[in-house]
Amino acid sequence: MSQTELIILNFNEIRRKSITLWKGLPERYYNWKPDENAMSAIEMIRHVLEADYGWNIIINQGDMTNYKTPWHNRPFTSVIDEIEFAAPYRKNFLDTIRRFCDTDLNQVTIVHPGNGKKKILGEYLLRIAYHESVHAGQFLSYLRAMNIDRPTIWD
Repeated sequence: MSQTELIILNFNEIRRKSITLWKGLPERYYNWKPDENAMSAIEMIRHVLEADYGWNIIINQGDMTNYKTPWHNRPFTSVIDEIEFAAPYRKNFLDTIRRFCDTDLNQVTIVHPGNGKKKILGEYLLRIAYHESVHAGQFLSYLRAMNIDRPTIWD
C-alpha cells in the first residue's frame, strides 16, 4: 500500500467514525453546547465538514485571502443534510490527495494560512486528519454531557 493509500484509508476511517457519532445526535440537541463560548453540536459537525473545502485550497496552494465556504449563510437543517451537502467537497478533497505521489508527500511544502508554519505535505495531511479526530473526541464528550448513549466507534 502506498503512502497516499494509507493516508486516504486513515481519512476514510476517521470520517466513518465521525458520521457514526453525528448520527447519534437527536435533533433536539443540535443547538446544545457546553458553554456560551463553545460551538453547538451542529456547528461542530459543520466545522469539520466544511474544513475539507478549505484544506483542499491549502494543499493545492491556493489563495485563502478572500476565503468563504459554500456553507456561508446556509441554514442548519439536519445532520444528514450537512453530510450530503459536504459529499462533493469531501470527494474533491480526497481526489486531490489521490493525485499526490510519495515524492510530493515528502517534498512539497505547505504553509498553513492561520499560523504561517511550514509543513511537509504528508505531515500536513496527517495533521488535518488529527483535527477531525480531536473534534470526534469533543463530540463524544458533548454526547456524554447530554446524557445520550454514545454510538460505538471502537470496532
